Amino acid sequence: MSAITSIVPLSLQTILLLIASNVFMTFAWYGHLRTLGTAPWYVAAFVSWGIALAEYLLQVPANRIGFQQAGYSVGQLKIMQEVITLGVFLPFSVYFLKAPLRLDYLWAALCMVGAVYFIFRNG
Repeated sequence: MSAITSIVPLSLQTILLLIASNVFMTFAWYGHLRTLGTAPWYVAAFVSWGIALAEYLLQVPANRIGFQQAGYSVGQLKIMQEVITLGVFLPFSVYFLKAPLRLDYLWAALCMVGAVYFIFRNG
């Protein structure tokens, strides 16, 4: 594993781990709406908690690498996570939850572009 991490830039490690953690987070938060829709809420909560554990096992190292080694600020990590969340949630909601694709997603993405600009503009 260390051979792989030594050739992958720290910023890319951070981004890839955040993307992977977000996939788990999205399934933990919303996947039960389709897959466990008729199960009692506490069953969905326990299943979601198990999925969320995988998310945390990726998200915590992502934030540590990003903050301690790649030089991202906490604000930059947070905005990065929110952009990734929208990027993961959109196809998830359309393809997995069968939600309609709406123009509001574009407007939300444009707002995120503004957030990225302001949080990253001073390094």
